[in-house]
Amino acid sequence: MSLETNLIKSFIEKIKGKLEKMNKRAEITAAMKEAMKNKDQIALATTRLINAALKDRDIIARGNGHADGIEDAEILSMLQSMIKQRRESAKVYCDAGREELAEREESEIEVIERFLPAQLSEEEVKALIATLITETGASSIKDMGKVMNELKSRYAGQVDMGKAGGLVKAQLG
Repeated sequence: MSLETNLIKSFIEKIKGKLEKMNKRAEITAAMKEAMKNKDQIALATTRLINAALKDRDIIARGNGHADGIEDAEILSMLQSMIKQRRESAKVYCDAGREELAEREESEIEVIERFLPAQLSEEEVKALIATLITETGASSIKDMGKVMNELKSRYAGQVDMGKAGGLVKAQLG
């Protein structure tokens, strides 16, 4: 009976994982449909870009043996990198005096941010880092990778990893 119970629990966990992954994908698809209905060209173009990036990463993941594509944490990481790219582009456009292009980049950032969980405050991130340092047994800058890996795996999409790196370094150094 124990073996059957374990198999059933394992099966349920797999189904839950697939449903959660599908929920993020379904959320993006629903947003694209909503943008079509509302004739919101920026939201439509941005959700199409998100889908294209997602499909690219899924293809790479399948090549690496992950038949189901990328996980939610990787999707959130992808969305954060898309935001970072757009922020950099907006800055370049502003510096070049191309305000209309910078505004478009900012609009795309707003659309992408809809799919991310709420960002944690700096104080919350500092508290998390202190907890993770204790849990991982990190004691010096050499252990920074351990803490960052844990932070990224547990709180993907909720923490700006660029800022978190500096905070981890400050607490370890």
